[in-house]
Amino acid sequence: MGTEISEPLVRDSGKVTGGSAAEEAIPRWKDQITVRGLAVSSLLGALFCIITHKLNLTVGIIPSLNVAAGLLSFFLVKSWTGFMSKLGISVKPFTRQENTVIQTCVVACYGLAFSGGFGSYLISMDERTYQLIGADYPGNRVQDVKNPGLGWMIGFMFVVSFLGLFSLVPLRKVMIMDYKLTYPSGTATAMLINSFHTNSGAELATKQVRCLGKYLSASLFWSCFKWFFSGIGGSCGFDNFPSLGLALYKNTFYFDFCPTYVGCGLICPHIVNCSALLGAIISWGFLWPFISKHAGDWYPANLGNNDFKGLYGYKVFIAISLILGDGLYNLIKIFAITVREMINKGSKKSNIPIIMESMDSETSNVILEQRRRDQVFLKDRIPLWVAASGYVGLASISTMTIPAIFPPLRWYLVLSSYIIAPALAFCNSYGTGLTDWSLSSTYGKIGLFIIASLVGRSGGVVAGLAASGVMMSIVSTAADLMQDFRTGYLTLSSAKSMFVSQLIGTAMGCVVAPLTFWLFWTAFDIGDPDGPYKAPYAVIFREMAILGTEGFSELPKHCLAICCWFFISALLINLLRDLIPKRVSQFIPIPMAMAVPFYIGAYFAIDMFVGTVILFVWESVNRKDAEDYAGAVASGLICGDGIWTIPSALLSIFRINPPICMYFLPSACTLDLQRGSQFFERLA
Repeated sequence: MGTEISEPLVRDSGKVTGGSAAEEAIPRWKDQITVRGLAVSSLLGALFCIITHKLNLTVGIIPSLNVAAGLLSFFLVKSWTGFMSKLGISVKPFTRQENTVIQTCVVACYGLAFSGGFGSYLISMDERTYQLIGADYPGNRVQDVKNPGLGWMIGFMFVVSFLGLFSLVPLRKVMIMDYKLTYPSGTATAMLINSFHTNSGAELATKQVRCLGKYLSASLFWSCFKWFFSGIGGSCGFDNFPSLGLALYKNTFYFDFCPTYVGCGLICPHIVNCSALLGAIISWGFLWPFISKHAGDWYPANLGNNDFKGLYGYKVFIAISLILGDGLYNLIKIFAITVREMINKGSKKSNIPIIMESMDSETSNVILEQRRRDQVFLKDRIPLWVAASGYVGLASISTMTIPAIFPPLRWYLVLSSYIIAPALAFCNSYGTGLTDWSLSSTYGKIGLFIIASLVGRSGGVVAGLAASGVMMSIVSTAADLMQDFRTGYLTLSSAKSMFVSQLIGTAMGCVVAPLTFWLFWTAFDIGDPDGPYKAPYAVIFREMAILGTEGFSELPKHCLAICCWFFISALLINLLRDLIPKRVSQFIPIPMAMAVPFYIGAYFAIDMFVGTVILFVWESVNRKDAEDYAGAVASGLICGDGIWTIPSALLSIFRINPPICMYFLPSACTLDLQRGSQFFERLA
C-alpha cells in the first residue's frame, strides 16, 4: 500500500526542511556507509522481515514501512551515539546521509520478504497447499509439490533478487531529475529524515521517537499478555474474542485486539480501511450466507471447509476475480499514463522564451538548493557498463541455475522472462512514481498464467509459480530502488552509496528473509485454515497456476458467472473513480482492498477500521498532532507485536504452551460429551 500524503508535501518536496542543507558538508559516498549503519540495518532488516512475514501469512496486506525504517534507524543510532558520548567516547556524527543509507538497506532487506513469495508463490508449492486443494482436484498433481527448504530458498533468492537493481540504474537521472517523478513514499521518508537532522525538526523528532518507544512497549506487553490466554490451537484467547456477539463471531465479525492490524489501519489511507470493511460486509455478511443456503443444489452439501468444489471455491475465485479486475485496470491505466507522460515530455520544446525577473531570497535559495541536489545526485556516477554487464551476467547465471531448482521451468523460458523484464520494470517503477502503487504482484500473475499455459499440465503449476517469482522479484526491486533514489536525492545522499546499500541490503535479505520465514515454518502450522497463519495467498496462487493449465470446468455451479460479475464490477468501479470529480471519487471503495476479506475473514478488516476511526477522531480533534505522531504510533504498534513473534516462536519450538485457554460459549449452551471433553482437555 502506498503512503497517503498531503498536497503541500508534494509541492514542497523540493525544499529541504530547515534550509541549512546548502551549507552542510556532505560526506563522501564511502563515508555514508558505516559499520554501525550496517549493524543497525541488519537488526531492523530482521525485525521488518518478521513483521512482513507475519502480515503475509495472516492477511496478505503489507503497508509501506519506509517511514518506520527511517524513524527506527534514527532512534537506534542516536541512542547509541548518545550512550557513547555519556561514556566520554568520541563518535562520528550521525548525518542525514547515513540515516538514508540505513533506511535504504533496511527496505531492500525486508522487501525480499514480500517479493520472495514466502506468503504466495513459494509456499503455494508445499504439501499443505496441495492437500488443502485436494488430491482429486483436476490439475492438482502430487508431482507439483516442492516443500520449503532453507538451502534452495536462499539459493533462489540470490539468483533472482539482484537483477532488478541493475535493470534501471542507467535511467535514474531520467526518472528522478528529468521526469521529476514524485514517489510519495520516498518523498515522505526524505521529509522525515530531513526534519530529524535540522535544528527546526530536532524537538519534533525527539517527541516522535519517545512516542514510538511508548507504543512499542505497550504493544509488546499486550501481545505477551494475550499469549497467556491463547491455549493450544487457534480457538482460544483474545484473538477469538466475540466482541460483537457469538452470532456475528461465527461469520468472523469480531475485534481480535491485534496491535499490528490496528497499526496498519493508522498507516493505510481511510479509503483502504473502509474498502476492506465493506468487502467483509458484502462477503461474510451477505454473499456467503446466501450461497450457503444453496448447499445441495449449487454444490454438494457434505464437502469439507476447504474443498474447492464447495463454498471454499466461491471464496477463493471471487476474491481472485476482484484482484485481477483491479490489477488489470490499474496496469492498463499505468501503461497509458506512462505513454502519455513520455509523449508530453518529448514534445516540449526547448526554445521557450526566457523571461528574466527578480527573485526574492526564498526563491533564490530554493533554486540554489535544487542545483545542489542535482550536483550531488550526478556526482558519483554508476557506469553504464557496470549496469549492463551486471544484468547480463546475473541473467546468465540465473538462466542456468533456476531450471536446476525448478526443472519444469526450462532455461529458454527463464531467458525470455529476463529479456522482457526491464521494460516491465520500467513501467512498474514509472507507475509507482506517479501513483505510489507498485503492481509487482500483478506482473507476477501475468507471468504465472503465461508460463503455466505454455508448459501445460505436466509441470505447468511449478513452472508458472516459479516464473511468477522471477517477474515479481525484478519489477519489485526496481521500483524500490527508484523510490529510495528519490529519498536520497532529497536528502543529498550519493547515488552510488544508495546503490551499494541496496546491494548490501539485498544480500542481507537473501539470507535474513528465508531464515526468518524458517522460524515461522518450524514454529507454527503454516497454511492451517483454522490457525493464525492461514497463508491466504498460497491457495490463491496455486489455484491460479492450476487454472492456467486446466481451465474452469471443475468450479461449482454459477461460480464462474459470479466471478465474471465481480471482475467486471472491479473494472467499472475503477473507471468510475477516474471519471467523476475527485471530491466524490475519494469515497468510492478500492476493489483490491475489498477482495482480501472475501477469503480470510472480516476480523482483520474490523481491526483496521478501528485504527482508521482512531485516526479520523484524532485528526478531527488535533490534525497537527495526528500528522506528526500517527506514523510513530502505528510503527510502535506494528513493531511491538512483531518483536513478540520472536519469543512466541521460540516458546512454540520448545513446546511451551500457554497456561490458560479463554473460551466463549452461549450461556444456555449444553455441551455434548465430545465437545465438553475437548474443552476441558484444553483447560487441563
